[in-house]
Parts: sequence; C-alpha cells; structure tokens
Amino acid sequence: MSTPVIDIRGLGFRYPDGTTALVDIDMHIHAGERVALLGPNGAGKTTLILHMNGIHLPQSGTVTVSGLPVDHDGLLDIRRRVGIVFQDPDDQLFMPTVREDVAFGPANLGLEGRELDERVDQALAMVEVADLADRPPNHLSFGQKRRVAIAGVMAMRPEILILDEPTSNLDPASRADLTEILNDLAVTRMIVTHDLLYALETCDRSIILEAGRIVADGPTWDILGDEELLDAHRLGLPGGLRIGDLKRS
Repeated sequence: MSTPVIDIRGLGFRYPDGTTALVDIDMHIHAGERVALLGPNGAGKTTLILHMNGIHLPQSGTVTVSGLPVDHDGLLDIRRRVGIVFQDPDDQLFMPTVREDVAFGPANLGLEGRELDERVDQALAMVEVADLADRPPNHLSFGQKRRVAIAGVMAMRPEILILDEPTSNLDPASRADLTEILNDLAVTRMIVTHDLLYALETCDRSIILEAGRIVADGPTWDILGDEELLDAHRLGLPGGLRIGDLKRS
C-alpha cells in the first residue's frame, strides 16, 4: 500500500464554546482515491475537512499531507496541496472577472505572464467554462459559479481536491454535467455530501461520520447497501430506493 496523501491519527477538536466536534479520528486517504464523506448535519464533516488544509489545526492527534504535518509552519505548502471548494461558490468568487478569479491563487504563488495565462486557461478548460472567462462572476448561474470555483482551486494544481456539498442547488442537468467533469479530473478527491446517489456515482469509498466519530468506512456500494447502518445514522437513498434496485457499474 502506498504512503497516504492524507494521514490523520487520533484527531480531536473542540470549539471554544465547549462543543466537541471530532473525537479520536483515524483516517487515511491514498493517491487517486475517490472518497465520499457522509453523515447527518452536525456530525463534524466540515470541521474534519477544514483540518485537511489547515483552516483548523489539531488540538490533539496529528494530520499530515503527503508526509508534511499540518501546522503553523507549513500552511502555505499544505494549502497548495489541498484545495477546498466550499458549498457556496460566492464564498470564493470576489474578483471582477472569471479569469481574474481563477488567476488569483496562482498569481499569489508568484506566477505571471504566459505561465499564469496558461495555468488559467487549462483550469477553465478542465471545467468547461473557458467561454465565461471575461464575464463577471455575479452574472453567472449557480452551476456556472460552482464550476468557476472548482477552476480556481484546480489552477493551484492541488494533489487533493475536497468539495463540500457540490450538488446543492443544482438542477439535474447541471448535476450530471458536474459529475462528468469531476470524474475526468486526475486528482485525489473527497466529496462531502448528503446525496447518497451522487456518492455512489462518483466515489469508490465512503466514510460515515456521526457525532465526531468515524462509524463506517468501506466500499460505497457496501456502505449504501447496509440499510441498518444507514437507518442508524439518519441516512438513506431518496424516495425509498434501495441499493438492490440499482445496477452495479
């Protein structure tokens, strides 16, 4: 087995108000994996992913990214390696045009001129929004904004891409388009989602988090096929659908 690109051992975290968010988390993600992080609201999913690029730092235990500890000294390097696309793209889009938004991160790494232009063009092409390059982000649809937010992260050429509820507020066509785009990206990926069908479509492995603890970790098909497990953690496929009703790809 290869060295994990994300290695979390004994991670614990408590918020200043005393709320315990994570308890003794052990988790390992290897290069090329596609992992869904599932769980009810308040399970600690967002808190966990924010430890993966140093927005939160461990209070107990350790988090390493490609062998580098997530701590104050290494934050710049960690954030180059781990890109997070937040649930609301408006939290990430703030420049006058799409091109300037996507260029912002690489420019802050010191890229300029032709090298910067090529980096931006490649990222826009990856998510099929090159035709929007000169548009103001606030004039875009929600689905277009989400693609631009992904492009901005991919322009940094991360080793790991983390997406928080990427299908929220998307119509079925936009959801299908995003699935196709994400499946074509050659990057280790974690998706935080309540959409279990989306997890099945895009991730080979799923982890369930409940009350700050990992309660299940395994192949997505097996996890979603365990109705007792899903019921116990307030999860379920839409419309009473069961895994046996689906065709395994």
